[in-house]
Amino acid sequence: MTPTTPTNPVTPMTSDIRLVVLDMAGTTVADGGLVERAFATAVQTLGVEPGSPRFEEQLAYVRATMGESKISVFRHLFGEEDLAQRGNSAFEEAYGALVDGGLIEPIPGAREAVEKLRGSGRTVVLTTGFSRVTQDAILDALGWRDLADLTLSPADAGGRGRPYPDMALTAFVRTGAADDVRQVAVVGDTSYDMRSGVRAGAGVVAGVLTGAHGDADLRAAGATHVLGSVAELPELLEGTG
Repeated sequence: MTPTTPTNPVTPMTSDIRLVVLDMAGTTVADGGLVERAFATAVQTLGVEPGSPRFEEQLAYVRATMGESKISVFRHLFGEEDLAQRGNSAFEEAYGALVDGGLIEPIPGAREAVEKLRGSGRTVVLTTGFSRVTQDAILDALGWRDLADLTLSPADAGGRGRPYPDMALTAFVRTGAADDVRQVAVVGDTSYDMRSGVRAGAGVVAGVLTGAHGDADLRAAGATHVLGSVAELPELLEGTG
């Protein structure tokens, strides 16, 4: 008989996590579908009408690749670099306007989770697939400028976002918080977050069910744990989750 595996096994490395790399939108931040709204605004500037077959096809791709850096998404959809840059700029502007309009809020318990993690001696880094300007707008809107030890966008990690491991590894190098990548936890709501964590060699790659992708997709992409939300993370890392 093949032994069964616990749903969320607690490994010996779990309590030894020293660096926690957290995604923002969908993981610590609830944006209420603003990515799709901003995308619709952006592609109109490139001649793609919302509701058209081409728009629906592109929107399906956006949903499937949630977590990937946005410029990479636009490069895939439009091919030409000039069009990709124009689309991405329009997207960032539209998203920033929605953020400034107060249409985002923290995932319940997210701030408290970060505070608990840091209070236990762990270093916390917030990462995003958005530009630095948009990330800063989100941090300002939530009053989170001083919440984490470090914040990173793809540009801060050489330009490559998820599913590459660059942001997680940049967090590892810049903070000096861990001696081994297995002492890193990468946490997010998308398959791309999970792939990034796996490629970085993180000891914990945890998916949360408050964003884009579900349990099956997260596990298929390499999640070692799947949590209801980031609020459960401190308990997991103390070895009692």
